[in-house]
Amino acid sequence: MVHPVAVETVYPVQPQRQEVKHYRKWLQKVGALDVGRVVHRHQGWRLISCMWLHGGVFHLLANMLGILVIGIRLEQEFGFVLIGLLFVISGFGGSLLSALFIQSNISVGASGALFGLLGGMLSELITNWTIYENKLAALLTLVIIIVINLAVGILPHVDNFAHIGGFLTGFLLGFVFLIRPQFGWVNQRYAPLNYSPERAKPKFKKYQCILWVLSLVILIVGLSVGLVALLRGVDANDHCSWCHYLSCVPTSKWSCHTEPSYCVLRDEYPFSVVYCQKPFPESRNRCLHSIIQHIREFENLSVWYSSNLVFFLVDRVG
Repeated sequence: MVHPVAVETVYPVQPQRQEVKHYRKWLQKVGALDVGRVVHRHQGWRLISCMWLHGGVFHLLANMLGILVIGIRLEQEFGFVLIGLLFVISGFGGSLLSALFIQSNISVGASGALFGLLGGMLSELITNWTIYENKLAALLTLVIIIVINLAVGILPHVDNFAHIGGFLTGFLLGFVFLIRPQFGWVNQRYAPLNYSPERAKPKFKKYQCILWVLSLVILIVGLSVGLVALLRGVDANDHCSWCHYLSCVPTSKWSCHTEPSYCVLRDEYPFSVVYCQKPFPESRNRCLHSIIQHIREFENLSVWYSSNLVFFLVDRVG
């Protein structure tokens, strides 16, 4: 079975073409993942609402095709409630990891949730290993599909952190939601008259129960710690200098802009604050250029400096 590649789209904060800038603003208004608004305006719902937005027709069609191919098969086997929960929680996990690592861009797309379905398929195969035939072939095929999809995430403007977060969340949830009784287990309600309960097999194997408990604990702790860190304004890049390569690998063909942005515009009601994160004097002109791009939206511009940061306190018009 061939699964389509899914992508999560990110939009940079730096100056863009006019139509892209307007589209980005529209996405912000209707629920795109914007870390500044999640942290400073307490709009945590964006961690889920961004799943239902897309960066264009191709982006939407690619994700919907993937959901149809993967989701229908899982839903037929496990029901829409379990798969729906797996989809939404995986999307939340993907958004959470993305927000911790990509804080200067906005992000939209359902591919974090779609990767959660892929992760769920993998863990379902592992935990229900004894009931499958051709297990190694199925495992190898699924791993290749996952690796190819994750490899696409190293391209620029693709939010691979959402993919990774969604995949890990779905992988753990698969051990919890998608566990099946072992081969040979008989439900006592439907057991034949001459069936001996002494010979009955337990419903689940011991390793299935261990994986269930471990996965649930890791999932709850991971999501809780990640959410607390995000709401406290933690930037995960400060604690992992190489992690940005998981989302984009620079080559001679493209640039990833892996260094901190010259200026990051964040809304902190009732003001907008532009943080410029490179030492002086290199960043000063770039920061001013960034402000000029938005000058029609601003008034009462105040500026002050510190050794490593420059702050622009901007009171929005209207």
